[in-house]
Amino acid sequence: MKVAVVGATGLVGTKMLQVLAERNFPVTELIPVASARSVGKEVVFKGKSYKVVGMEEGIAAKPAVALFSAGGSTSLEWAPKFAAAGIRVIDNSSAWRMDASKKLVVPEVNAHVLTAEDLIIANPNCSTIQMVVALQPLHEKYKIKRVVVSTYQSVTGTGKQAVDQLFNERKGAEISAEDMAYKYQIDLNVIPQIDVFLENGYTKEEMKMVKETTKIMQDESIRVTATTVRIPVVGGHSESVNVEFENEFELKEVIDLLTSAPGIVVQQDDTSQFYPMPLWAHEKDEVFVGRLRRDETQAKTLNMWIVSDNLRKGAATNAVQIAEYLMAKGIV
Repeated sequence: MKVAVVGATGLVGTKMLQVLAERNFPVTELIPVASARSVGKEVVFKGKSYKVVGMEEGIAAKPAVALFSAGGSTSLEWAPKFAAAGIRVIDNSSAWRMDASKKLVVPEVNAHVLTAEDLIIANPNCSTIQMVVALQPLHEKYKIKRVVVSTYQSVTGTGKQAVDQLFNERKGAEISAEDMAYKYQIDLNVIPQIDVFLENGYTKEEMKMVKETTKIMQDESIRVTATTVRIPVVGGHSESVNVEFENEFELKEVIDLLTSAPGIVVQQDDTSQFYPMPLWAHEKDEVFVGRLRRDETQAKTLNMWIVSDNLRKGAATNAVQIAEYLMAKGIV
């Protein structure tokens, strides 16, 4: 099983290598791929060093699977070239997510849509992934009408420059304008903007959550509205989610459903003040759910709090899980 990791030197690419090793994905040969400026650098996988190669060399190596985390423009240019060589691409960028001809997959929700014909498979936005994992078992039982979500997203979702900005601000270090990942200070602050603003006043990140949710859950009737916010934490994204159902629910049944659902850990104990936090989600693959309670202002409506490590389940782990599913089904 030859596996390429495209963007192997980036935050998510590095995490992909870590997750492949931790989950014992049967890699017989690793091909780390990156941009021209990173060619020749070394990455470590299972204690062994590998030299980074360029795109053409990555294709020539003929991996069975290529995990892409190299940005949208790179994916638009190179994913079709890998696919044309018969290499199955699992892409972490936004390039293919809303392409009607490409599957957008969260294994716990809709892995069954994948077929041998799918050579480019899209990995959803990190915030969407954790939300739909928690929503899917509830949608199957109660049918979701509307979702209102506010996110509290880690700086790791922006990348290394943002992490450096946060910790440099925290140390009181001088930061040049070109080293700022955000227009504003992020330490001791929250920034109610993730990605660019669109004509409707929402940001691109907010509309990703709207559109990706209905595509993954295969139900265009679900109405979603989102506000996405960057906060000065590492370790994971958090979400406050208000869900209106068509059918009535019992809170105990909701907790039982989520507890038995794949990929979810329920952390719900008001007495001991036990609930999900990025501090505990860091370096874990599960989606953590808590603060489950009725919305007392509206019938058939639930409030919930969802936390997950955005670099793992929100990116690397989800991609590796897709590859694991393809392997289990004999597609790769």
